[in-house]
Amino acid sequence: MPELKRQLAALTPDQRAKLKARLAGEAAPPKVAPSASESVVPNGRPIDFTLFFFSANGASQSLGKYELLLRCAEFGDTHGFKAIWTPERHFSQFGGLYPNPAVLGAALAARTSQLEIRAGSVVLPLHNPLAVAEDWAVVDNLSGGRVGLAFATGWHKTDFVLRPEAFATRRESMAASIELLQKLWRGEQVSMPGVDGEPTAIVTFPRPTQPALKFWLTCKSEEGWAAAGRMGANVLAMMGASKTALAQCIATYRRARAEVGLPADSGTVSVMLHTYIDNDATRAKAKTREPLQSYLEDYIQQYRTLADPAIQQQVLSHKNDFLDFAFERYFEQASLLGPQSKCQGLLNELGDMGVNEIACLIDFGIDDNDVIASLALLADMANERRRAHAPSPAHHASFPEPA
Repeated sequence: MPELKRQLAALTPDQRAKLKARLAGEAAPPKVAPSASESVVPNGRPIDFTLFFFSANGASQSLGKYELLLRCAEFGDTHGFKAIWTPERHFSQFGGLYPNPAVLGAALAARTSQLEIRAGSVVLPLHNPLAVAEDWAVVDNLSGGRVGLAFATGWHKTDFVLRPEAFATRRESMAASIELLQKLWRGEQVSMPGVDGEPTAIVTFPRPTQPALKFWLTCKSEEGWAAAGRMGANVLAMMGASKTALAQCIATYRRARAEVGLPADSGTVSVMLHTYIDNDATRAKAKTREPLQSYLEDYIQQYRTLADPAIQQQVLSHKNDFLDFAFERYFEQASLLGPQSKCQGLLNELGDMGVNEIACLIDFGIDDNDVIASLALLADMANERRRAHAPSPAHHASFPEPA
């Protein structure tokens, strides 16, 4: 996202005018769903589908703030989706519904029986690993062993009012905190400094249901992907700057696993994509344009303190051009937005790269009922991919059909 901002800011007025004209010309897709002859056939690469929540506005005073989360969890639980993710967000309207994924995870565990309950992500330097182990062991017990955690270092200074002393060393402390958390999860006794620094032997309770913690690293840089591979972690990531860059990161991850003696093809790569399936492409664009542009604008605001002031000013003065550019790129190249056929094509590409899961981000402003309708179409796509991957009818186990 910062790179895209810099590219737009560098355009001349004439280039911006040409860009707007080009975008206007591209914004007229067919008004009907592709015909059967135009449909894209899944390539047989297995891909799981998970539900990802990240951006809902926390400022509303209305009741029912978590209705979409709960409805989607129940739908996903009965329609074969793999997992549901909730993030850790602090002190911002953008994503403000999600300050504590363990609390939400407990609620989701009580409403589901199949979905894995995941944090996407726990900002580990903000917490004592002892507390993380205790909280998520509770959720693991409530869910019957369905917990999975992604860990992130955090980057927003405001978040670290919770633990200001942890900000400077947040990257360096991450690996040690994960190692400690794994020991605690396995039930090992560890020595921790207590009052006046006195060593104190600790074993956490309750004991979780799963014997080992299933965990991801939230990665942006290629170095982060390599670190995840060496650590034996799964990876949670966004699409990034391009498909080529994503493919390179996945290859780096696989090599890093092999270098430490792990199977190169093991480990789960989960990629977050904005998701709204609608077989009328024109309607899909109409319904997603304003919510996604609003999402992008809110997302950009989080980075306003990181950019050079001159670049900030240039981007702000051409904000509408940037949002048009970003929306078109997201819709056409980097999302599950629009008809099933278009989206199956992207899934084929990602499967060929080695992506194992799609984290479908669905809480970016679409009407709740439309989101559920989209999930029904997504479940159809998942069934289609499952059928394509099945070795024979005798081994076929499809998702339940949407009601």
